[in-house]
Amino acid sequence: MKPAAFRYHAPKTIAEAVTLLADLAPQDGRVLAGGQSLVPTMAFRLAKPAHLIDINAVAGLDRIAVADDKLVIGACVRHAAFEHPVCPGPLGQLLSRVVRHIAHYPIRTRGTFCGSLAHADPASEWCLVLAALDGEVVARSARGERTIPAREFFKGIMTTALADDELLVEARLPILSADTRCGFNEFSRRAGDFAMAAAVALYRPDSGMMAEPRLAVGGVEPQPRRIAEAERALAGRAAGEVAFRAASEAAAAAVDPLEDAITDAAFRRDLVLAVTRRALEQATQS
Repeated sequence: MKPAAFRYHAPKTIAEAVTLLADLAPQDGRVLAGGQSLVPTMAFRLAKPAHLIDINAVAGLDRIAVADDKLVIGACVRHAAFEHPVCPGPLGQLLSRVVRHIAHYPIRTRGTFCGSLAHADPASEWCLVLAALDGEVVARSARGERTIPAREFFKGIMTTALADDELLVEARLPILSADTRCGFNEFSRRAGDFAMAAAVALYRPDSGMMAEPRLAVGGVEPQPRRIAEAERALAGRAAGEVAFRAASEAAAAAVDPLEDAITDAAFRRDLVLAVTRRALEQATQS
């Protein structure tokens, strides 16, 4: 099928973009960045926006830089930018590890980091990373600017705290200390498919024990989140079989899995058990 008719707008500045969005959002205006989620739904006429606001030519939205101990990722930074570390240390390595699981390379050359956050698919790897690291996003509108922490940003399946007239201009991830150990694992039926379960694990070694552990799970519930029960099972314990098994079991017990025609809750709990364990094992090798 072909998309329904729409009007195309190509702002050159953030100010122009948010002004357009203020005027056109009430008329079902949509923002176009990578278009890897929006365009297919338009082609099937599942989405019929009356206006498209293309932000690809907006100055500054392709920025990726370290500022104030945070990695700043502009709204038009493509997935493919992370194929190689974009910053030194564990954070750059983690992002490079994660990006290889996102769809296929042609999609990664067009899809954007922030677009994935705004779309808020439960299976999104970048949404999981933002949640695991307690990152934040910056939203701009004609009314002003606000910073939204990850824990407040995701509201459910493909639902966020963004207002209709707000433009997500950048995401920010905290720079990890040099001794941070990071792991990521996901399960999908085929390479490039949406993750049915995924986990991010981080900790710092301290006198032979795990300090400041973080364990987040995505693809299982309506939105990604840190699993406090699993983190408690890791804190102050030696990295290894006993702690990893306890944390994996805690994570599997803590989630309230989504179900569909082919995947029941019990199966997804088993996946959480597996991906959590593998992410933790990978962290010990980083």
